[in-house]
Amino acid sequence: PGGGLIGMRTRSLRSLCCFLVLFSASVIAAAQTRRDALLEYRQGNYAEAVEICTAEIAETPTNMDSYAVLCWSLVALGKHDEAANFAVQARSINRYDPRIVEVLGEARFHQGRNEEALKLFQEYVTLAPEGGRLDVAYYFMGEIYARLGRYRHADIALSTAVRHAPGNAKWWTRLGYAREKANDARYAVGAYEKALGIDPQSVDAQRGLERKQRAVLVERD
Repeated sequence: PGGGLIGMRTRSLRSLCCFLVLFSASVIAAAQTRRDALLEYRQGNYAEAVEICTAEIAETPTNMDSYAVLCWSLVALGKHDEAANFAVQARSINRYDPRIVEVLGEARFHQGRNEEALKLFQEYVTLAPEGGRLDVAYYFMGEIYARLGRYRHADIALSTAVRHAPGNAKWWTRLGYAREKANDARYAVGAYEKALGIDPQSVDAQRGLERKQRAVLVERD
């Protein structure tokens, strides 16, 4: 009888061990899938990232990491309406996830919903004052202010963006444009020159520089 009991316990222990091994493997596999979604996004494989994240959300509808990577990928694919829809869905789960706030701002920007996008970027800056996409948020705020004809505000926002990302020639060019429209010819020249120092092939920066150099000469005369 004792041997039978020991045998039963041994079989039970083996079954438990098998279960734990299989369970651990499933957990590791799930974690690997989540890492792969972000990896695919970082490697520019946006469609693959969307597929992975969609499956993750179907399995775990409250997975904010999956929502974030999904929305980033959809924006990168130019699918701004889909990105906005998923971001709104994610905000119903966690309204204050800064990643979702920022990417919804991007989607709204591309949809032309300027005032809403501006508020979202401002909210992101408040929620994540040292966030990883702070430079991007300020860049988009600058673009929105430029769209609205508020060029002084655009100057401030774009100046902040290039302070966080000084090697971005496009943003320096846009800063030059904002300053040009605000009638700050000399400061516009400085921004265009900075852009050309980073990217000498920038046509927009070269044209802007030539325009404002002529304007500065006229001012001196």
